[in-house]
Order: sequence, then structure tokens, then C-alpha cells
Amino acid sequence: MRRRALLAALLLCAPAQPLPAQPLPAQQDAPLFDAESGLRIARYRAPVPTTPAGATRISAEQAAALHRRRGALFIDVLPAEGGHRDPASGRWALAAVHRSIPGARWFPESGRGVLAPDVERWFLDGVKRLSKGVKSRPVIVFCLADCWMSWNAARRLVADGYRDVRWFAEGTDGWRDIGLTLTPVTPENQAAVTAPPSSPG
Repeated sequence: MRRRALLAALLLCAPAQPLPAQPLPAQQDAPLFDAESGLRIARYRAPVPTTPAGATRISAEQAAALHRRRGALFIDVLPAEGGHRDPASGRWALAAVHRSIPGARWFPESGRGVLAPDVERWFLDGVKRLSKGVKSRPVIVFCLADCWMSWNAARRLVADGYRDVRWFAEGTDGWRDIGLTLTPVTPENQAAVTAPPSSPG
């Protein structure tokens, strides 16, 4: 009897074991596409099996040929990793240098499925200004390989009336794979501010 009482006391004093973590809802259960626009809204880094409606898919070699002719507008929509945009001024603070196709214009975040109104206006107005309002000018849209953001941006430009949108699906990865160089770029229409490295706290 005394042994049983001692065992019960020890069990009461023992630290409680942590409960097993509850599994989080599976990400694949979340919708991948916006029901209204049809644009991709989650898991942007994944294989893209279809060409955006109204656009033409091009290879790295075709992109390079268009680049040499200098008539096409190259639009990079890769996000500014670790950077942020001041909604009041529209200026970007960058955490790192971004390298892109020489002469490309960079519109960070404009490939997301849902855009803040000011970002969408900045993107569409910027492309309109760069193309001088000529909707038949070839526009090459890209980010990285297996990136839905360039797919979204191509769809967005087609919806805005551009008639010659070329989707460069392999983006800067494909450009580098055929031995071509990338150069530092800043977000369109501004001299970007590069944030100083944070001091250890």
C-alpha cells in the first residue's frame, strides 16, 4: 500500500509531457487560383503546365533573339526578396541586389494573383509608359523557371489589351543556362534604396 501511494505521488510531481502538436491544415487544401480572375494566388514556385491564355510561350533562344533585335520590352516580375515598398512614396527598400536580363524593367510583386490597387496601377501604367501605349509591341514577361508570377503577369497584360505578350517561362534561370549574363537592376521608375544590413541585436 505504501509503495502504491509513493508511486502516485511521484507521478503527480513529474513534469507534464507536452501534447503532440496538432497537424496544420494541409496547404494543398487552400485554393491555388482566384475564383474570379483565374490567377494563381498560392504556391507560386511550382511547375507551370500551360501557357497563359492570349500569350505565346518562348524559349531562352527565342528570348535572346528578340533581345538582340532590341524591339521588345522585357518585363521582370520577380518579387524583391526581403524588400518592401513604401505605399506612400512608392519607393522600394531592397535587402539584396537583384540581377536580371540586361535592359529589362523590374516590377517586383506585380506577378502575384491579388495585387494592392496601387501596385497594379504602377505596373500597368509603367508598361503603358514604356511601350508608349503601343499595345502591339512585343512584351516579354518573365521571372524564374517554375514560377507562376510571370504567368499571372502575362495574363494581366493580355487582359489590359496587349496583343503580343510573350511568356518566357524559364526566365533568368533559362537565360543563364544558355550562357548569357545577368546585370543588376532596380525597381522601375526609381533609384531603389538598398537597406543597410541589420546589426546583431
